[in-house]
Order: sequence, then structure tokens, then C-alpha cells
Amino acid sequence: MKRLFQRWLLAGVVIWLPIVTTIFAVRFLLDLLDHSLAWLPASWQPENWLGFSLPGLGLVFSLVVVLATGALAANWLGLKLLGIGESLVERLPLVRSIYKAMKRVAETVFSEKGNAFREVLLLEYPRPGLWAIGFRTGEAPDEVDRHVGRSMATVYIPTTPNPTSGFVVMAAEDELIRLHMPVEDALQLIISMGAVRPEAASRQPPPIDAAQPQR
Repeated sequence: MKRLFQRWLLAGVVIWLPIVTTIFAVRFLLDLLDHSLAWLPASWQPENWLGFSLPGLGLVFSLVVVLATGALAANWLGLKLLGIGESLVERLPLVRSIYKAMKRVAETVFSEKGNAFREVLLLEYPRPGLWAIGFRTGEAPDEVDRHVGRSMATVYIPTTPNPTSGFVVMAAEDELIRLHMPVEDALQLIISMGAVRPEAASRQPPPIDAAQPQR
């Protein structure tokens, strides 16, 4: 009876854990977007002139703002206004640094031609003999290549179970092993603390350059 109870308990946990985690994650995102109406002046907020709140209205408002901004930035007038706004930001020292960094990140990650976070790598980290999963984020600065005397790449190594925190390292190109593993499978491996085996990647043939890195 005890063993049967344990089996039922584990089966229930396996079923409910991903459901509850997904619900909390989606709810957090929706709540964050739904509170975007707080950006509006108090007199413009629908709750004040409707007399009641409408769930999901903030999500619709966020979507409209993003679409309208994209449509505006796609024409000459929008680019002109964006340039004026950026010139004002350039005069604020701390804000300027944060804005420029985040803008470059957004342009790199969401660019159709960019390869940031689209290639899964295997590298020895934090010491020889230990291997870590990383994502290519770009090429190292030219100054780094000159000092090291080799072609270097920047790699983001996420932590588990929260892949949004991690480390940025610079590694030689010939010491990186490129995997055929999809980014989604690599993230599942990291989030699950290695418990979830990426089956899709294991069925693919090994990459041509998956030999032992040169020393």
C-alpha cells in the first residue's frame, strides 16, 4: 500500500508540476503586461471613466502600442522622431549607456540575419575536463583577438534552473564544439538540471567538427 501511494504521488507530481509552473509563468507575464495601463495618466485610465476594470485590457493595450511603434518606425517620420528621441537620450550619461546596450542586444537577438542565441556550443568550463552548454552571442572585440592572438567568440553560459542568469566568457573558436542540438532542447536540459535528455538532438548525426578540441 505504501509503495502504491508513493507511485500515485510521484505520478501526480509529474503531471501537475509542469502545469502549475507553466500557469504561473504565463500568469506572471500576463499580469506584467496587464499593468501597462498604469503608464497612462490617471484621467486616461479606463477604470476611472468606466467605473470598473476589464481583465486583459492592459495586454491588448501593450500589443497595440508595440504594433503602432513598429508601424511608426517603418516610415520616414517615425525614424525621424526616433532619431530625435535618441539624441535626447545621448545627453544623459547613465541612461545613455543602458539604452545603447539594450538596443544593441535587441537588434542582435531579434535580427533575422543575426546568429545570437541560435547556435548551441559545448566548451570546457570552468576547468579542463568539465563541459558546459553555452550559446554563441557573437564575436569577441578585435582588441581581444589581438591580445590573445587567436580568433575568439563570446559565449553565454546560463545557470540552472534559471537560464536568465549566467556568465559571458570568451573562448577560442577552435576550442568550441558546435552541436546540432536545437536551442529549445538545450534550454530544457538546463532548466531541468540535466534531468531531461534532448531526444531530438540525440537522433541526429554528430557534427563534423565534434572532434576533441585542439590544444
